[in-house]
Amino acid sequence: MPMRMDCRNFESRTYPNGETVRKCNLDLAPEAPWRCPADCPKFEPRLDAGWTYGTMVSPTTPAEPPGLDDGTAAALLDEAENFLNEVGPQVMAEVHAEQARRQGSKWTKLFRRKKP
Repeated sequence: MPMRMDCRNFESRTYPNGETVRKCNLDLAPEAPWRCPADCPKFEPRLDAGWTYGTMVSPTTPAEPPGLDDGTAAALLDEAENFLNEVGPQVMAEVHAEQARRQGSKWTKLFRRKKP
């Protein structure tokens, strides 16, 4: 089943560089942006009562990659997500260490010599 744009959990966002993100806010569509699960337990129709839509239209959904039907694309995306989850804490620790190094301690800033 293609992505259900009429679901309240579907989100599409286009960035200034032209990139468009289509996703399920609940992360229940492992084959996003191409497909939603056929029997998604969290599908809720979007309530669009009284909205007026503008003329901006998001780009069409990209062509489906090979391997989408046999599950290899979803497995590859899961593997990439697992890798990012593994390295995420290490990257954040490095960023925090760099920020702390740049800021220094309050005492160092208070008692440092002023340059003439």
